[in-house]
Amino acid sequence: MFTHIVLFKLHDDAPENLDTTRAILLSMQGKIPQLRDIEVGVDALRTDRSFDLALVTRFDSPRDYRAYRTHPYHVDPVLKHMHAVAEAAVVVDYES
Repeated sequence: MFTHIVLFKLHDDAPENLDTTRAILLSMQGKIPQLRDIEVGVDALRTDRSFDLALVTRFDSPRDYRAYRTHPYHVDPVLKHMHAVAEAAVVVDYES
């Protein structure tokens, strides 16, 4: 199993922007064959150290993850939207 986690800080963390972004990220489910599982969480505590959203995706292999990265649906609308709304992002990838 290969897990890809991204934490996003948005330019505007208004509830409607968080909801829209969460929905766009979740819309990948069922559209990208290599994507085995997806979870998107909105930060509950909203501290100074917090990022706004967490994306957790799982794949069978690093090769499947690489296919996901270039999948047309991931590129547009998902990455297109994230590049427009995200101020910062941090990533961790691991195999288990």
